[in-house]
Amino acid sequence: MTPRLSLPGRLWWLGAILIGFVAALVACSSAPAPPPPTPQEEPVGPPLFEDMTAATGVNFTYRNGEEAGNFAIIESLGGGVALFDFDNDGLLDIFIPGGGRYEGKKVLGLPGRLYRNRGGWKFEDVTKAVGLDIPLQYSHGAAAFDYDNDGWLDLLVTGYNRLILLHNEPDGAGGRRFVDKTKAAGLNDALWSTTAGWGDLDGDGYPDLYIAHYGDWGFETNHPTDCTYDGKTRDVCQPRRFKPLPHSIYRNNRDGTFTDVTDKLNLRKDGKGMGVLIVDVNGDGRPDIYVANDTDDKYLYMNRGKPGELALEEVGLLAGVARDDQGKANGSMGLDAGDYDRSGRPSLIVTNYENELPALYQNRSEGERPRFNFATQQAGLAVIGGLNVGWGVGFFDYDLNGWEDLVMVNGHAIRFPTKIDRRQRGVLFRNDGGRFTDLTRQGGSYFQAPHNARGIALGDLDNDGKIDLVVSHLNEPVTVLRNVAPTTGRHWIGLDLVGEKHRDVVGARVVINTLTAQQTRFIKGGGSFGCTNDRRQVIGLGTESTVTKATVHWPSGKTQDFTGLGVDGYWRLEEGVAQPRKIH
Repeated sequence: MTPRLSLPGRLWWLGAILIGFVAALVACSSAPAPPPPTPQEEPVGPPLFEDMTAATGVNFTYRNGEEAGNFAIIESLGGGVALFDFDNDGLLDIFIPGGGRYEGKKVLGLPGRLYRNRGGWKFEDVTKAVGLDIPLQYSHGAAAFDYDNDGWLDLLVTGYNRLILLHNEPDGAGGRRFVDKTKAAGLNDALWSTTAGWGDLDGDGYPDLYIAHYGDWGFETNHPTDCTYDGKTRDVCQPRRFKPLPHSIYRNNRDGTFTDVTDKLNLRKDGKGMGVLIVDVNGDGRPDIYVANDTDDKYLYMNRGKPGELALEEVGLLAGVARDDQGKANGSMGLDAGDYDRSGRPSLIVTNYENELPALYQNRSEGERPRFNFATQQAGLAVIGGLNVGWGVGFFDYDLNGWEDLVMVNGHAIRFPTKIDRRQRGVLFRNDGGRFTDLTRQGGSYFQAPHNARGIALGDLDNDGKIDLVVSHLNEPVTVLRNVAPTTGRHWIGLDLVGEKHRDVVGARVVINTLTAQQTRFIKGGGSFGCTNDRRQVIGLGTESTVTKATVHWPSGKTQDFTGLGVDGYWRLEEGVAQPRKIH
């Protein structure tokens, strides 16, 4: 149950609100600013990202069925991408949900695609071979995580009026296959789900699920046909025409099944859910839940449970992450967390709708009480204005200088925008010591052309230490982008964290020390919009060539130091195992 605050607690929160208002008026910081990196000249030569799609063999398009002329709001959302190593061969594979279509008033799903990474930027369509050549529901998100702690990543697909859980298991011939375990697992979710977040919320080592649901759309329930934006042209209806559906939490029973515990947790019921991110925002070792809602307040559920207990407290408004700096709820879609200012705390980034800025919430938490400042303007992100409708987003250090940069992809949610193109350009920001510079014009051909983008997944597809990008769109082929940014003279280290007996590690924090600097990374479950990123952590080191140690704060409560880590390669750090293992 959600705990009630005592009188001192209520007074503390009142003080927190006053502090938040003051912090919004004066750009002050309770922590010293980190030293900026040495200024670099603008990169010259080749683009930062090369479009490799045609060469890879990845050729797939998410379809939303808009050709039927229904103008249904379900068509606006689109789908995500999952980057995960399904066969444990050390290379990231690509899963893409298929979307859906209509037969009269029936909402039907389309199969997705799974592409196996063969190395050398070549991918093989193995959809049929692994048993995924089946119609899914009208799908949106793809979550890849190990729900039964057997060491193999499974798939959960969100979508219209159904979840689909696909178990990764041996095919009997030395390969792998995915088997539908939805019913057997007890995931009897009949609501319109958009994105899923996963993490061990009760401390038993197994990942629980947070499922974001959207609204009460349906041909027989609520399908208004009188919506327009120019007064004459029919279009997709505004979100306000739909009532939000309650979100759900499923507790992992540790036997391959889940139990819906939503009613026991007294969750809020006033948000049309879009994005979910599970991460430890206050450093207490317990993963928390951040939820992006469309035109409604965002949620921040702090994990207040003891080991074996699931207890949440919703504090989004009090912590300063529910609305923008004008006190308004936004049309929020994608989200991520990262230590962009090297404070050692995860700040939050959220993409928003037209005429709204992306929201950067700088983490200024002290102790277990969360507190954030709205930092979009002071960090330089406001330069892009409010023309974009933002979807997928992610922190990553594209140039390996030790500061996490940002990428966002955009596309309008309606069919006929009145002032701007439905297709929009993605945005790339370089992090210069905690302040961002718009580097979109140097991003490459993809960033120079408009797209109706939705999900973006981030991961190192060729194990060279540089994060690549895979972007999904509405009715346009998926794009695969190779990171070719100049990084001569710079180093990196890659870390794959593995819990004891494959315990879930969402909520873990890893601190990397070099001779002159310290960086922090966070293990997350969910994020972006409907996507799964590379679970490995890639940390740019700049010109540093020595990692003195990596300290992992495991969700189990244990803290472990690892030494002897060489640079420019991947290492596996296992809970309870003293020596790290070189894997690439």
